[in-house]
Amino acid sequence: MVLSEMKLTEILQPSCIKIPLEGKDKQAVITELVDVLDNNGLLQDRKAVSEAVLMREQTRSTGIGSGIAIPHGKCKGVSKLVMSIGIASKPIDFASIDGQPVSIFIMLVSPADQTGPHIQALAQISKLMLDKQFKQDLEKASSADQAYSLLKHKENQ
Repeated sequence: MVLSEMKLTEILQPSCIKIPLEGKDKQAVITELVDVLDNNGLLQDRKAVSEAVLMREQTRSTGIGSGIAIPHGKCKGVSKLVMSIGIASKPIDFASIDGQPVSIFIMLVSPADQTGPHIQALAQISKLMLDKQFKQDLEKASSADQAYSLLKHKENQ
């Protein structure tokens, strides 16, 4: 059985993209992205989600390098995999593995018992972000709709 490739645009709603982020540090950005999910009615327990993501971040930074961070967590605060994206107008120190500041933040939160979709989404994000042109275009996106359109176009290529 071949798994069909996951499309992030099937998880992500345009209203879950925030440009520009207002937060200036790791904690503020994570809180902001959790709030975006909560404001869209995607969380059953905002506090549990926030704690799960912050605890995961304390274990090891989710700043994967090249200006990208994928803060994520698994908890009972969601019923299915949810995603939010934030783009900072000025890169933020996120203790990334390459020591570089981050401007693209992609948050994933999934139920603790649903590892498959979570891993597929992480793999898909990593694959997309290897495309330097796509990453640069996303960093320059001036609105949520523009960022969503870029993502949708890239996934449909």
